[in-house]
Amino acid sequence: QVQLVESGGGSVQSGGSLRLSCAASASISAYPCIAWFRQAPGKEREGVAAIGYLSSTKYADSVTGRFTISQDKAKNTVYLQMEDLEPQDTAMYYCAAVGDCPWSHHWLEPAKYHWWGQGTQVTVST
Repeated sequence: QVQLVESGGGSVQSGGSLRLSCAASASISAYPCIAWFRQAPGKEREGVAAIGYLSSTKYADSVTGRFTISQDKAKNTVYLQMEDLEPQDTAMYYCAAVGDCPWSHHWLEPAKYHWWGQGTQVTVST
């Protein structure tokens, strides 16, 4: 098992930036797919960005061009750089990992992931 701890959330104004971190308790090399999800009040959890084999990435259409997922294997940490934030980005953000990557078109599906962090809140105001 792996424990995931998110950090970096906060409150920003529209157009601002934040960088979220997801620190793993074990080597992330053992978890070839790690993703960021978010959930706003009253809404379903949705995939935001994922990083998989050979650092390939996948993004939700709503964040493409604004968010960047990356990883530092030496620090066992995955990052989500968020630029040009919008009020609709307000949500609790979670990172999740899986030991066996599904097909890439499934990378943003919450049900495909086994281990989850507790989340970090992002609030974007106008």
